[in-house]
Amino acid sequence: MKLIEIQDLIKFVAKSGVSEVHLETKEVKITIKTPTKRKSTLISASTNLQQSQQLQMNPQQMAQNTSAMQQADSITPQKATSSGEENFITIKSPMIGTFYRSAGPDKGSFVNVGDEISVGNVVCIIEAMKLFNEIESEIKGRIVKVLVGDATPVEYDQPLFLVEPV
Repeated sequence: MKLIEIQDLIKFVAKSGVSEVHLETKEVKITIKTPTKRKSTLISASTNLQQSQQLQMNPQQMAQNTSAMQQADSITPQKATSSGEENFITIKSPMIGTFYRSAGPDKGSFVNVGDEISVGNVVCIIEAMKLFNEIESEIKGRIVKVLVGDATPVEYDQPLFLVEPV
């Protein structure tokens, strides 16, 4: 079994919510157990050539290991919860990677505070495993605040922008 197939299986188990998966082939025996609190996933693998090995990963590490396989189809806008920000929508990162405000060091930012955006506008780029993913807006509004510095690492579901809907 190839590493990419194992990563696909881990990704599937993490998203599906199942508590335990067993897979056995001629070469490999894999058991993936997910605690009900979903704080970590225990992966046990053994092969005919190797001794059994166990890895302890939290969901963020699993997502990071499989981020090359994930393409951002969309961003889920969510209402901000801080006081004074109830009317704003938060654009969150759809993946783990490095956040860039522009297409290159000599190019201007995709969006700045005060800019009007509409559905489909590119608001930033997130680099994940040497792949540059353009992140498009799913909402129409005005950028109120940029929450992340340029060329900084971001986590899955981390707030990137505050947008005032129009």
